[in-house]
Amino acid sequence: MALTGDQFLVKEINKTVVLEAIRQHSPISRAVVCKITGLNKGTVSNLVNELIESHFVYETGPGESSGGRKPVILMLNSRAGFSIGINLKVHLISAILTDLQGTIIERIEVPLNTISQDDIYGHLKRTIQSLISKVPDSHYGVVGIGVAFPGTIDESGTILIAPTLKWKNVPLQKMLENDFSLPVVVNNEAKVGALGETEFGLGRDSTNMLYISIGHGIGASIMLNKELYRGQLGFSGEVGHTTFYIQGETCECGNVGCWQHYASVKPLLHQAAQIDGITEHLHRFGKTSPDMDVLVELAKEENKHVILLFESIGKNIGIGISNLVRILNPELVIIGGEMAAAEEWLIQPVTQMVKQRASLYYEKQLRILFSQLGDDAIFLGAASIAISQLFKKTRVTIN
Repeated sequence: MALTGDQFLVKEINKTVVLEAIRQHSPISRAVVCKITGLNKGTVSNLVNELIESHFVYETGPGESSGGRKPVILMLNSRAGFSIGINLKVHLISAILTDLQGTIIERIEVPLNTISQDDIYGHLKRTIQSLISKVPDSHYGVVGIGVAFPGTIDESGTILIAPTLKWKNVPLQKMLENDFSLPVVVNNEAKVGALGETEFGLGRDSTNMLYISIGHGIGASIMLNKELYRGQLGFSGEVGHTTFYIQGETCECGNVGCWQHYASVKPLLHQAAQIDGITEHLHRFGKTSPDMDVLVELAKEENKHVILLFESIGKNIGIGISNLVRILNPELVIIGGEMAAAEEWLIQPVTQMVKQRASLYYEKQLRILFSQLGDDAIFLGAASIAISQLFKKTRVTIN
C-alpha cells in the first residue's frame, strides 16, 4: 500500500531516527545526532525536546568542547521503564527484570517438575507477579513482557506445537495479555536468543549470522543483513527436527531420526546416566541424576568418560552445523543455550566436523563461536522484545 507522508508522518519518522541514534550512541550531543541522522539542527533540537518531555531522554550537562561552546550531552533515560524477559524451558522458568538499556535488575529461577500446562502457567504467572512487585519507581513502569519458548509459534504468540512440553495450540501471548494488561510477545527461544546476541553479544558486528540454541531440543535463528529471517509463516529455524539418521529413534514431533535426538542436552544426559560409577559422582554433588552443571564439573576434573561423551555429541553437533553452513553460508555461527557451557570440550570436535564436511565454507572466514552470554542471550533478547513495545509508540513503519 502506497502512503503519501504529511508533516506529522515525517515528524514521527524523524523522531524515531533521533531516538534510535540516542539509544545506540548515548552519551551524545545534539550536534552528533545531526551528523548521524542527517537532520538539520532545528529539527533535532525540537525532537529532542519532545523526547525529554516524554521522559525517554535527559540532559547530563556539558561535554568536551571542540573549539566553541561546550555541547549539552544527551542520555537515554534507561530507568523510564522496565521490561520482563522470560526463558521458559523444559525443566526451568528463568526470568529477569531489566531497564531500557538491558541492565539486569532482578533475576528469578523456578524449577519445574511437571509438563502440565496449567501447572507451568501458574508458575509463570507467579514469577511475573514477583518481578512486577520489584519494579523501581519509574514513569512507564513495566513496558512489556517477552517470553522465549521452545516450540513452533505463530505471529499471534500461539504455541502451535512444543513437542518437549507436549503443548499444542496454546494462545500463551493472549493469555498473558489478558492476565496482566501489558504488551506481551511470545517467540521461539532460538529467535529470541539471536536477537539477544545481535544487540548485546557476539553478533553485534555480524551481518549474516546463524544462531543455534542447544538445550533439550535444538532451534536455530537466521539473521540476514542484520534482519531476523522468519520464513513464510514465521516457522524458520526448526533445525532440531531435520533428519539426522533415517533409521533412528522416533521423535516427540512424530518424525524419525531428528538431529536433536543425537546432538542436544537430552541424549547427552541420557548417555551420561549410563556411565560407570556415575551414581557416586552424583552423590558428591547432591544430585540424583546428571545435569549440565555436574557434567561440566566432571569434565573439569578430567573425567575421561564425560570428556569422550562431550566429544561424541560435539561431532554430531558439527555434522548438523556443516549442513546448515552449506545451505546458508553465514559469516558467523553462534552456539548458545545450555550446551554452550561445555565449550571447552565441544569446540574442537564441532569445528573438526565442519572443517571436514564444509571445508570451502570454513576456510572462507567462517567463524564458529560459543555464546559468552549463555542463557542470558535468551533473557536479554526476550527483554529487548518487551522494550520494543514501548519504543513502537514512537516508531513508524511503512510497508
